Amino acid sequence: MPLEAGLLEILACPACHAPLKETSSKETSSKENSSKENSSTETSAAEQQQELLCTGKDCGLAYPVRDDIPVLLVDEARRPA
Repeated sequence: MPLEAGLLEILACPACHAPLKETSSKETSSKENSSKENSSTETSAAEQQQELLCTGKDCGLAYPVRDDIPVLLVDEARRPA
């Protein structure tokens, strides 16, 4: 479920204070990599993780969204490759 537009407008990266944008990343698992022939066009909720991505040039942290609640903790964020 997407976040409300009004909420997304007021949220900022706790590390650099840049705006955040909503994304969803597909988590890769070893099971998915080993059996590509069984892939389907639909992505299950377990394979898709909603994130808020920092738009700052030097920051770029990705904050998870769990149960439709943004977790804006730098310790919980991941740094995209």
